[in-house]
Amino acid sequence: MPTSAAAKATTTADDDSQSRSIAAVERAMDVLLYFGRSGQPDLGVTEIATSLGLTKAAVHRILTALRSRDLITVDPVTRRYALGHAAVALGRAYLARTDLRAMAAPELRALAEQTGETATLSLRRGDTRLYVDQVVPDQELRMEVTLGIPYPLHAGGSSKAFLAFLPEAEVESYLERHPLQALTDKTITDPAKLRKELSAIRKRGYATSLGERQAGAASIAAPVFDHDGHVVAVLSVAGPPPASSPRARPPTSWSRRPRGSPSSSVTRAEPQPGPARGPDDRGFVSESAVWRRVIAVSCPNLWPDRRS
Repeated sequence: MPTSAAAKATTTADDDSQSRSIAAVERAMDVLLYFGRSGQPDLGVTEIATSLGLTKAAVHRILTALRSRDLITVDPVTRRYALGHAAVALGRAYLARTDLRAMAAPELRALAEQTGETATLSLRRGDTRLYVDQVVPDQELRMEVTLGIPYPLHAGGSSKAFLAFLPEAEVESYLERHPLQALTDKTITDPAKLRKELSAIRKRGYATSLGERQAGAASIAAPVFDHDGHVVAVLSVAGPPPASSPRARPPTSWSRRPRGSPSSSVTRAEPQPGPARGPDDRGFVSESAVWRRVIAVSCPNLWPDRRS
């Protein structure tokens, strides 16, 4: 019996120790999470203790432990604490897991439905960008893009939307590394003219293209910003040029499909010739209308716009 009592006492002591350890971890998490929801860049020990109902001694011990793992940093002059590199790395790891295609899919469908044109999602890869998703309209004549093909950052609406919102030093570095090769006779190949165009894009918040990357195609593209104010993706609406443009034969990325056939959010265009567009054919919707829809439908639902 004494042995049994001793074992019971040991078990109780172990349970108590485990409970205290869990409580200590919970308090540490409370302190760490408070930095995220306080809305302040840094906090003092007294502020934390008062807000969480802890003693200052307990808060100081927790902060010391968090500092040892670089989750918290301290200003040696003010003695105020802020989130450290490890905490930021955790946040970035979470954001990196976000599937941009999955997030953008409903926005692309809404854009294609509301504009009657092809809606696309582009991502940047180094000095290039590529289409990663698209939704095509349910109509006989429509434009489709090829997914996964890299394009230079100076040609086309989506490309210019990426380039325009890079830091000036990165833009200049890009221009030094890459000659501005013409993809069509509309591609901007003069650096001074491109700089002027990028400045205009930054001012109005979106980019346009009339045959700059592909002859016979028009697009309007809007940048999507992350929580740090960097462009992480570009949404665009693409189709035939405005009805006022000279009539042109549809490019090979256009294809014809019977009305009512299903459209996919991820499709690859099969080059198919088509007849020249007549004056009564559907024209590309107005630039201002598309831009209002791109902003109203897409960007606010994905990430906050940090240009303001």
